[in-house]
Formats: sequence, structure tokens, C-alpha cells
Amino acid sequence: MRKLLAACAAALVAGIAAGSVPSSPAGATHRGSCTRDLLFCEDFDRLPSGGPNTLNWGVDTRNGTLTVERARHGKHLHIHTVDNGRAFLRVDDLTAPGTRFFGRMRLRVDAFPTAPDWAHFTLVEATGTGSPEVVRPIGGQYAPTVPGTFWGVGADGGPTGDWTEWRESAPVAEDTWQCFEWSLDRTDNRITVWIDGVANPDLTASTTDHGGNDVPFILPTVDTVKIGWQLYQPNTTPTEFNLWIDDIALSSNRLGC
Repeated sequence: MRKLLAACAAALVAGIAAGSVPSSPAGATHRGSCTRDLLFCEDFDRLPSGGPNTLNWGVDTRNGTLTVERARHGKHLHIHTVDNGRAFLRVDDLTAPGTRFFGRMRLRVDAFPTAPDWAHFTLVEATGTGSPEVVRPIGGQYAPTVPGTFWGVGADGGPTGDWTEWRESAPVAEDTWQCFEWSLDRTDNRITVWIDGVANPDLTASTTDHGGNDVPFILPTVDTVKIGWQLYQPNTTPTEFNLWIDDIALSSNRLGC
């Protein structure tokens, strides 16, 4: 099991991302989110401000930046992308015991896409061995037929194809701190999502109940998790995206908000 390491003091890479710096999550009195024995944890408080350089996680970017910023309570990660860019914190060599693991993050998104039609975005992506599915438990899509932008689970790269099961019961909330939790359970290949501690039964998938091709959905044995932002279509409105993430944790047990 990957043990939590103390964040290493490291050289800074000067980085800047557009957008104002928000306050910490409402009511946050930092609970020491990285004091437990977890698969992975990052609350950014031990990292210097600026472009991150740490041994605990990697960076995956294209037309995007990651910047550690000071907030009212501690620090958080500012993610900035242009058009259909991406910027992810990447956790490699993850080993979760058993068949199930959980994730959690606190999140604030300045604005979600309203163009082009069916603009599709991902905030959490999990991959591994035993299945080619690229699993996206936290993501969403702009649906012009409603219209609106909604959260939805999804996947790509495997037999079920490229799909995002967005749900009208899960509208996005702009400029608001929220807590997102998810679990991946290989027992029945189930994805479960909680928002602010409340499960949304629509934000699920399983072996036979998913939004892709009519074949079984099989979760991989996850060894890599990416957390951040990617939007897949060009010519977006707005033209840039800013979000802030804090208190990331991966665990064998649900952590709650």
C-alpha cells in the first residue's frame, strides 16, 4: 500500500495562472487531512507557494498550469487551462488492497463550459491493469438540449466506448466550494459518487448499467489517478478555465467530508 510521505521541500518553478484567489472552502478549519495512513494524500500546506515540484506526485499538462496558492486557511492548488487544455496532478504506482478504494477532494470551479454544444470535461481519471477502460468518476458535460451543464460518470478507451452519463439531477455549481467523493469497486465494477456527503444514485455505473456500448463495463485494477481538469472540444466558452482543489485523499475506506 502506498504510504503517505511527508511533502518534500523542493525547488519552485515560477508559475502563474489567471484568475482571482478564492478563500478556502466554507467553514474550513483545516482538519489536518494528511495525518492518517492513506493510499495518497495532499493538502498542499507543506508545499511552498508557486509551481509545484514534489516527489509525491507528477504533473500532466497541455495548455495548462498548476500553481500552489495561499488561502485564508492553508494552501490549495489552482488549476488554469486555455480552451481544450488539460492540467492534472498525477498519482502513479498506486496500490489499493482488496477490490475497492475511495477518493475525496474539495473543489471550486470558477465557470463551466457553455460552448461548444456537448462540451465534455473530466476532473478525475483512473487507469490501471486488467482492463483498458479509462474511468472518469468525476466529470460532466454541457447539454444544449436542456440547456445546462451537469455532472456525470463516464469512461473511454475500452469496449464500452467514449461515454459520459450526465444527469439532470446533478447540475454543476459555479464559484462554490463543494466536497466530492467517489468509490471504484471491482466486485461489481461499480462507481459511486457523493457530493457534499450525499450520494446521488444517478451518478453510478456498474457491470451492466452504464452509458456505453452494450457490453460489460470492467474496472481496471487502478494504479494511476489523475486529478485536475481536461476539456476535449476546442473553441470553448469561456476561453479559459480556473478551478481550485484542496484536501485530496485516496483511501481503502470512505473518508467523508
